[in-house]
Order: sequence, then C-alpha cells, then structure tokens
Amino acid sequence: MNPTKPIASLSLDLDNQWSYMKTHGDAGWQALPSYLDVVVPRTVRFLKERDLSITFFVVGQDAALEKNREALQEIAAAGHEIGNHSFHHEPWLHLYSETQVENELASAEEHLERTTGRKPTGFRGPGYSVSPTVLEVLVRRGYQYDASTLPTFIGPLARAYYFMTAKLNEEQTEQRKVLFGTLRDGLRPIKPYLWTVGNRELVEIPVTTMPGFKIPIHFSYVIYLAGFSRPAAVQYFRSALRLCRWTGTAPSLLLHPLDFLGCDDGAALSFFPGMSMASARKLELMAELMSVVLSQFSVVSMQEHARVAMQNGGLAVMKPTAFPPQQ
Repeated sequence: MNPTKPIASLSLDLDNQWSYMKTHGDAGWQALPSYLDVVVPRTVRFLKERDLSITFFVVGQDAALEKNREALQEIAAAGHEIGNHSFHHEPWLHLYSETQVENELASAEEHLERTTGRKPTGFRGPGYSVSPTVLEVLVRRGYQYDASTLPTFIGPLARAYYFMTAKLNEEQTEQRKVLFGTLRDGLRPIKPYLWTVGNRELVEIPVTTMPGFKIPIHFSYVIYLAGFSRPAAVQYFRSALRLCRWTGTAPSLLLHPLDFLGCDDGAALSFFPGMSMASARKLELMAELMSVVLSQFSVVSMQEHARVAMQNGGLAVMKPTAFPPQQ
C-alpha cells in the first residue's frame, strides 16, 4: 500500500455462468455450467501484472464442486481475500428466514474454507440483497464486515432493463421484484459506517457510487457506457474518482467476471450489457480503467478497507431498521 495515496478497495463478485442464467430465468442453469476455468486465470494474471491483492466474493455452490477446485485454489494461492457470496446465489436472500440465512452462510463458509483454506470474514449478498436478519446472522457468526449495499437511485431502471430480456414466470418475477434495489437505496450512505446489531457492531462498506449523484461507477457500468463512447466512459470514470478524492471518499470499486470475458468467449450471456465487446478490446479497456484507479489510489482488499475504516474512527452508526426492508 502506497502511504502517499488514499486507499480504494477492489473486489470481484465471482458470479458464475449458471448464477447469471438462474437469475435471468434461462433454462439449463441446473447443470451448473461454469466459465471459472477461463475467467479466473485471466483475472488473476491481470491482477498479478499490476501487483494487486483484492477480494473475491465466491459462491459456495461453486466451491462445493470438484471441477472448480483448481480455479478457486488459484485465487487463494495468489494471495487474494476470499469473501462469502452466499451458497445458492439467490438475489432474494432478504426473503429468507433466519434459519435459511444461517444455513446459507454456514454452507458457503464450510465449502470455501475446505476448498481455499480461507475462512471468510466478509460478506456480499447476491444482487445486493441484505436484510436485518442477514446482518444479525453475520454478527453472530463473527464477520468483520458486510458489503451488500449499492447506494443508487437507478436500481429500478436496471431491473426494468433486465426484465425486458428475462424469461420469468409470475413467481420468479415476484422473487426478483427488488433486484438491484429500490429508489430508497439511493438514500443510503456511500462512505463506510457501522451497523449496530444488539450490543455489537458490523462495518458496512458500500459499493461506491458517484458522490453527490449516486450514479454507479462499477466497471461493468463503465464498460456498458463505453459501448456508446469509450473516451466519454473513461472520462466519466476519471471524474467520479476525482469526486471521491475531493469528498474524502475511499471508493469500494466492484468487478464482475464478465468484465474479463467477451463475445468471443461464448454466447450464453449475450443478454448482459457489454457482452457484445470482444475480450481483447474489453481487457484493453479494463487496463486503461485500472491505470486511472492506480494513478489516484492505493488499492487494497475489502478486509483492509474495513480495518482502516475502523482504525480511523468517526464512522456513523445506524440500526438495520434505519432503512425500510428492500421488499
């Protein structure tokens, strides 16, 4: 970590091909098709070339399968933090009972630790799904931080766009009715804060959105914008990071596997924004965006971000009931 630069944390939600298909309502997801053997080596190499150690939020179901063992062990061997991204990757986690949440986290923990040798201390809900029950279970299980909030007002627009291409029945639509959040999520803070749960506290590290505007700045969104104009998209990203520095916001920047995959890697996920771009072009864009980050920030893992936030102190304290449940 460069002490002359402010920190920015970097994490990757390792959503697999089957989890995208499942959420989208596509047939065949039950066979658990995977692209981890392609995307993991590519991503780990990209990070190694820049000497970056980040956080991978891994789905427990993937860690439970022998076919994914080598890829997941490669992540751990490279020194990256392993976070819990639930077991079944269902973005309606906020609808789960306490027993269901407990089982979901415990099962994921068991398989993640068995496969990677790392016990997770951080959690991100699939589809930014979080609830007071989830937070209570996280505290009880000794987690250091949660990273499940995306403070933006455009969640309903993203959901509408997603539903236009989805193949969902009435029950599935109901489960996903708050996918990507609601307008109220735009009222959430973008800086780290503390959830108070009973007599204990849990650090919340939101996925950073543009200060003052609450517009997404994660890499997938910038790649989508680059489909219209790459120079404008890069300038948008650069301006957002400058705003973070001007407002004293240590950004938590989010990656997805599809940021490293292109249309030439398969057509199964062609519905996802940015997947019309070839992988070589996308990697070139990712390299440019990462250079923008590294020019302004010292990149750390989510665990380190949480530690620094606690060390610096002055975090706002909120109760899980401070915002209405997503549903």
